[in-house]
Amino acid sequence: EASVPMQAGSKMAAGPIPAQLVAMLQKVRAEVEKNCDYVGEDFAEEARRIHHGESEMRGIYGEATEAETEALRDEGIEVGRIPWLPRADG
Repeated sequence: EASVPMQAGSKMAAGPIPAQLVAMLQKVRAEVEKNCDYVGEDFAEEARRIHHGESEMRGIYGEATEAETEALRDEGIEVGRIPWLPRADG
């Protein structure tokens, strides 16, 4: 059974990721990329704009620090983190 090593800086347990989990996470990534807008490092600010009705309601994804993520949650903005593995197609 194939596996992929954990990426540096991950908070998950050390060791390889089972191939079945890798495939599932790659499918999640594909669905997010297909159905949501990438906003890059502007994620926290765009999430706030959407929450306050200043930007179109839609699914977004991008990068946010742990502090930014915690601040969004403190403000009542639902946000989640997804392990971002390389695409299944390379």
